[in-house]
Amino acid sequence: MTHDDIIAYGLQKRGVSLRHPFDPLLPVLFVGSKIFALLGSHTGSPSVNLKADPEDAWLQRQTYPGAVTPGYHMNKRHWNTVHLNGAVPDDELRTMIDESYLLAARSLRKDDREALGLPPRHGRTEPAR
Repeated sequence: MTHDDIIAYGLQKRGVSLRHPFDPLLPVLFVGSKIFALLGSHTGSPSVNLKADPEDAWLQRQTYPGAVTPGYHMNKRHWNTVHLNGAVPDDELRTMIDESYLLAARSLRKDDREALGLPPRHGRTEPAR
């Protein structure tokens, strides 16, 4: 997948916007106010930073050594950098994007999720307001 493919795939999801908060050449996909995909270049090749459950992040790094690395300039426990060099199959990359989107969407406040038409958090009780 290319950056354009990732952007097109991400923009199909509910509540997603494309912004450039850091640099005009650094596209970022948001769900509501939360980042879930930061597209850039690392070590000279195109890459994308994606949020991941810590156990999944570790497993992805083991499965695709060199192609999936700890998140560049991100929390290394919760983010991976995926190098877009073809080593990670497109279907697997789409699964990683889906997971990153869901993790970011679940971290939105209840009101924000509802405003975007997103489902409630599963397995959690919302605090009373």
